[in-house]
Amino acid sequence: MADKDVEQTDERGYIPGPWWADLGTWGAVALIVFGGLAAAWVHLRLPGTPEEPASGYYGVSKVMAIGLVTLGCTLLGRRRTRAAAIEETNERDRA
Repeated sequence: MADKDVEQTDERGYIPGPWWADLGTWGAVALIVFGGLAAAWVHLRLPGTPEEPASGYYGVSKVMAIGLVTLGCTLLGRRRTRAAAIEETNERDRA
């Protein structure tokens, strides 16, 4: 291939976001429920639980925190969108 055939751009490649970025409301709820079930699993010391319960609870807390933050951001985004739509409708009605 000749150098003329290669197109060079200054754009950077696509960098994927974190795995939880596109979960949405129900994905966040599922993470919270899964975290609750995992906490119960650790509390009852069922098979597969780490010997030190603190490390199990630490992992569970991270999963639940991601779920709670994602749920909060999703709900706030919906609220802002709804408020903007209502405001736009009110402005059209006044005109």
